[in-house]
Amino acid sequence: MPFPRRFALLASLTAAALALSGCGASEVVTQKAAATGERSTAYPLTIENCGRAVEVDEAPQRVVSLDQNSTEILLSLGLADRIVGTASWTDPVLPSLADANEEVPRLSDNAPTYEVVLGADPDFVTASFGRHFAEGGVVTRDRLDETGIGSYLSPTDCSDDRSVNAGGTRTTPLTVDDLYREIRELAEIFDVPSRGDALIASLKKRAAAAVDGVDFGGEKVVFWFADTRTPYVAGGMGAPAILARDTGMSGGFADQTDDWPATSWEAIVEADPDVIVLGDLQRDRFPGDRLDDKIAFLESDPVTSSLDAVKHKRFIALHGAEMNPSIRFVDGLEKIRTWWDENEAGR
Repeated sequence: MPFPRRFALLASLTAAALALSGCGASEVVTQKAAATGERSTAYPLTIENCGRAVEVDEAPQRVVSLDQNSTEILLSLGLADRIVGTASWTDPVLPSLADANEEVPRLSDNAPTYEVVLGADPDFVTASFGRHFAEGGVVTRDRLDETGIGSYLSPTDCSDDRSVNAGGTRTTPLTVDDLYREIRELAEIFDVPSRGDALIASLKKRAAAAVDGVDFGGEKVVFWFADTRTPYVAGGMGAPAILARDTGMSGGFADQTDDWPATSWEAIVEADPDVIVLGDLQRDRFPGDRLDDKIAFLESDPVTSSLDAVKHKRFIALHGAEMNPSIRFVDGLEKIRTWWDENEAGR
């Protein structure tokens, strides 16, 4: 559904080019005034988004981002001045984005209420995970349409036009191209398409460098995101599977179609991983969210302490955002590369 104009269109944006040299892919993309070659979005713009047609008449000026992953994409596209609220964070913001994020209002560390979102007076709402747009979540997309507010859901959370995180089933493995599509489409929506192109190019370059020469030779890996009672581990079709495939590892729960199925410690012991990737979450939502708590549990529990990977401390620590489909997948690959260089190379 189209969303009507809620604010007067700001003055036309000055054409700008991007200066990415010397900065990481997750850093804010800067502009060069009066440069040539900057593409612009042709409005009205229609994007097919998880079974919905998102129609945009002009670049949104007041966006609420309901997930850290989405927020960091917007920040990396240089859109901090248009973000009027963010929510649902697992980790501190990327250091390279900290300055840009400093003035962005944090509506909630977890999911905000609809009233809080509406209080930020947005003209557009983005989300990485469809649970926010589901019944019982923050707000449905239909309700946003009724109030003239546009919305966008990350393609990484969509399968067969349904949100995986809101009850759908992933029928094909997630690919990094789904993330690049999100970057490209958000850049188009916000009239900064050239910034999207540059961000994608930088991510591709970093990812290629991170995996060059890295091959775990099929060693089995278990990604443990959270919870000591009923551990959430990575299935075989989500974002961690990309990290495993690109570095030559095999997933301990590759037959699971859920992104993060809940399992048992007995099942993890049966999988007998060679490497355990631990979610280093800077939150306290579930028991064992934090890295030190995870390691302490694994080494003290009578079931898990028997694992060779635990006995030999074959742990790789990744932030939660690095195991989610986000620009931080490159940071995850780089950390795996560092661990490989220190522990596996030359074996």
